[in-house]
Parts: sequence; structure tokens; C-alpha cells
Amino acid sequence: MTETTNLKDYWKNRPKMLPSVSIDCVIFGFHDNQLKILLLKYKNTNYYALPGGFINIEEDLEDAAQRVLEDRTGLKDIYLEQFHVFGSKNRRNDTTHLEIMAECGILLKPNHFLLNRFISIGYYALIDFSKANPSPDDFSDSCQWYDLDKIPSLMFDHNEIFQKALENLRSGLDGKLIGFNLLPETFTMNELQSLYETILGEKMIRSNFQRKMLGLGILERIEKKMTGAANKAPYLYRFIG
Repeated sequence: MTETTNLKDYWKNRPKMLPSVSIDCVIFGFHDNQLKILLLKYKNTNYYALPGGFINIEEDLEDAAQRVLEDRTGLKDIYLEQFHVFGSKNRRNDTTHLEIMAECGILLKPNHFLLNRFISIGYYALIDFSKANPSPDDFSDSCQWYDLDKIPSLMFDHNEIFQKALENLRSGLDGKLIGFNLLPETFTMNELQSLYETILGEKMIRSNFQRKMLGLGILERIEKKMTGAANKAPYLYRFIG
């Protein structure tokens, strides 16, 4: 898209979209004991935002969320979880929309659908960020990973959406890790504990953690890892189901 893009030309070939409903995706990246989040930076501005998009009239909601994730990461069939609907009447900001579009060479008319009130359906995903290929959308300069402690101020209510997603990710983590598939098929208890500590942002007592995990009934012990002396080699585990 160039600076001379005409508004009518840009939107006329897009599929018809569900009015006043959008999707915002909080995409967490995990790799080598690091946890990051994927953010967009809009062209020629200091506005940062979560990846998002609209729902086509002839598209299921879950398919729309998967499409947004694939467009921004290049990954398919990723575990996504819907976690909240954001509908504050004050969540929109016409001035911000107008500025972002103007920097892309697009002048929004007063009745343009982007200036309507939107509710947003929040989804989050946790992926191995080394496997992703982040790609900006037509209105963004960049699509990059950020450390959780170095997140810039986000536009609209996206900081609230991020915090709510992080709370939901950490809540009930025991049953979610199977879906996220972040560990190899077999892993040690130390590797599982390291994953927990990274996502939760806190250290855990080894004996307490092991007792808890074995009591959940979600792990199957396989065999001892063939490293070092046989009597000191750690057991290998895998998720059940």
C-alpha cells in the first residue's frame, strides 16, 4: 500500500465484515526459558498494539482468530483460547484511528466503520517464538517480540487486554500446557518446572512442585534419561492425553 492509496480502492475488495465486532490476539512467545509478547507498531507513529482483525460475515469466529494468528506469525493450527470480551463504551478513540490511517495515506470519512463503537473478543496463544515468522499488517512498520518487562504503552485498552490474558494464561496452567505443546514429547521434571517458573514469573520449591505435578494425574513416567550414572539420571515424563 502506498501513500496515495485511495480509501475506496483499499476497502472495496475486502470481504464483508461483521459490524462493530473485532478480535484482539495476545500472542505469547516461549523459547529457551524466555517469555515474550508479539506487538505491532503502526506506521510513522508511536502507537503500539496487539495483533487483531475483523470477522468476515461468512467466517466462523474461531476461524477468524486462527487467520489473524497465521497472518502475524505464519503458523497454523495453533492452540488459541478465548478469554474475555471487552466492551467498554470508552474503548475507542477516533483521533487515534484518524491519525493512523492518515499516516498510511487514507482519509477516514465521518461515517467510516472504523469510527463505530467496537466490542473486542480476546484470544491468547502461547507458541515457540523461534518457529514464528512475525509479519506486520498493511498499517504497521513492524511486528516484533517484546520482553514482558519492556512492553511499551499500548493504544486503546490493549494494556488491559494483555494483563487479562496473562492472568488467564497463568490461571489453571496445569491443564493448558498439554494444548500449548511447548515441551518435547518427553521431558524431565526440571524442564517442566523451568517452564512453569518462566510463565508464572516466580521460583518454586522443587519438592513441592514435583509433589503437586505427580498428584494432578496428567503425567506419565517413562524411563530414566540416559545421562550420567544410572542411579542419578532423572526420570522422563510425558503428558497423558
